[in-house]
Amino acid sequence: MNVPTPAAAPVPRLPPSLRGALWMLGSAACFGVHGPIVRVLSYQLDPMVISFGRSVILLLVLSPFLMRAGRHSLATSQPLLMALRGTASAAGLLLLIYAQAHMPLARVTALTFTAPLFATVGAALILRETVGFSRWAATLVGFAGTLVILRPGADSVEWLALAPLGAAFFVAISNVTAKSLSASHGPTTLVAWVAISSVILTAIPAAFVWDWPDAAGWAWLVALGCVTAGAHQCLVRSLAAADASAVMPYDYTRLLFTAALGWYAFGEVPALTLWIGAGIIIAVTIYNARSESRAARRV
Repeated sequence: MNVPTPAAAPVPRLPPSLRGALWMLGSAACFGVHGPIVRVLSYQLDPMVISFGRSVILLLVLSPFLMRAGRHSLATSQPLLMALRGTASAAGLLLLIYAQAHMPLARVTALTFTAPLFATVGAALILRETVGFSRWAATLVGFAGTLVILRPGADSVEWLALAPLGAAFFVAISNVTAKSLSASHGPTTLVAWVAISSVILTAIPAAFVWDWPDAAGWAWLVALGCVTAGAHQCLVRSLAAADASAVMPYDYTRLLFTAALGWYAFGEVPALTLWIGAGIIIAVTIYNARSESRAARRV
């Protein structure tokens, strides 16, 4: 006798907020691996060469998607603003990789958390967005958290810390201009311009210190490009699944990933002041993001 086979139960779909959180954790994990890979590569390659190699590999990984979109993906009515975003992105990349090659990795990550603070200032000055008193006050508190990490006066001034802060500043410019451009351009166009600009602009400093990587170096460069592509893919999927103010707090777990890998691979132990300062910056950023989200819903 044939017994009817029961229909397969439908696979339950995760709630959007949970899917967004999981994708953001994936992005944070990928970004957390970025610094340790750069540090390993820095033993044989100059940071400028690493930046160029990462840009080339990332463009190669993204090229199938860009080719599928066709030539029109590069069409823009605002080439100057698009070029500004590409330049800012490349400058941020060069400074970030330089910092990751020479500074404790958790310290670099904590200082790059200032990017949303710079973005708040940029949104007010460049996009003419209305920023209320509470957000300005919170932003100042966030920058005070940066001073806790830097501990000015505790010992000699660490000028190298300007590299991750500069990276955060240029990332903020890139994000602010992307916000303006997104009203008239799709995400593929924004990604294409940044990917191509990064290859062109990082090639210039790399040419002055060029050295060919060995087989292991090529493998690490490919891993760096793939990790970067994975991080951006997870980030996009996270923001598509849930509201940014709900998922962005999970991005800060990359400090945990980076600190753990920095301790395990390189024996780096973050100071207590780093955790306190990073906590202040994270709390302020989450507060500002949720305040902006509430203000947007009221409009």
